[in-house]
Amino acid sequence: MRPFVRPSPMPGLGLSLGITLTMLSLVVLLPMAALLWQGASFGIGPMWDVIDRERVWKALLLSFRVAFFAALFNLVFGVLLAWVLVRYDFPGRRLVDAAVDLPFALPTAVAGIALTALYAPNGLFGSWLKPYGIKIAYTEWGILIALIFVGLPFVTRTVQPVAEEIDREVEEASATLGASRVYTLCRVIAPMLAPAALTGFALALARAVGEYGSVIFIAGNIPMKTEIAPLLIVMQLEQFNYNGAAAIGIAMLAISFVLLLAINLLQIWSRRRIGHV
Repeated sequence: MRPFVRPSPMPGLGLSLGITLTMLSLVVLLPMAALLWQGASFGIGPMWDVIDRERVWKALLLSFRVAFFAALFNLVFGVLLAWVLVRYDFPGRRLVDAAVDLPFALPTAVAGIALTALYAPNGLFGSWLKPYGIKIAYTEWGILIALIFVGLPFVTRTVQPVAEEIDREVEEASATLGASRVYTLCRVIAPMLAPAALTGFALALARAVGEYGSVIFIAGNIPMKTEIAPLLIVMQLEQFNYNGAAAIGIAMLAISFVLLLAINLLQIWSRRRIGHV
C-alpha cells in the first residue's frame, strides 16, 4: 500500500505540520469561515437581495474585468522584464531591479495619490493628454494603471528565479540543431517559464481584485462607472451594515475562487505537458 505521507530524512513532520496547519487556520481559514458564517446567519435570500443590484453587479464586473486585464498586461511585460534583468547587463540594471520592488514597500494610498497627481487633467502627464481629449484619471484607464503598478512585481519576481535557472546551453543546443530564435523562444524557453508565469499571473490577479488604497484616489468613485467592489464593502462597513459587507465579500470570494481554480488547473496542465515533452 502506498504511504499517505512520503518518508523524509528530516525529522519533525508532526511538529512542522501542526505549526503549518495552525498558522493556516489562524490567518486564512478562520477569517474566511467567519465571513461565511456571517453570510449564513444573514440568510441566502437577504444576501442575494444585497448582491442582486445593478450598482453591485457593475462594481463587481469592473473590479474583476480591470483586474484581469491588468494581470494579463503584467503577465506579458512582467515576463519580459524578468528576462531582461536576468539575461542582459546594461547601465542602471541594479537600479531597475531594485525599482521593481517599489510597489511592495510603497503604501498603496501614497501610490494612488502619486498616480492621481501624474494623470489628473492638471497633472504632469494628464495635462499633455488633455488637448487630445484623452482622460486617464477618474476613468477605467486610471484604475488599470493603478492595478498594473501594484501587480507587476508579482509576475517579475516569480519568473525571475526560474529564468536564472535556465542554462544558456539549452538555447545554444536549440540553435545548433537548426532552430530559429522564434522557435527556440516558443518551444524551448516559454514552456519552462509557463508555470512560474501563470503563478505570477494568479498572484497579480488576486492582488488587483482586492486592491483598494491605490485605486480610490485615481478612480473618482463614480457609482456604476468607476466604483470598485472593495469600495462598496468599505461603505457598508462605515454604515455598520456588516451583513451587506459580508454579502458583497462572499460574492467576491466565490468569483475569485473560481478564477484561481481555473488558473491552477491550467498551471497543472502546463506542468504535465512539460513533463511529457
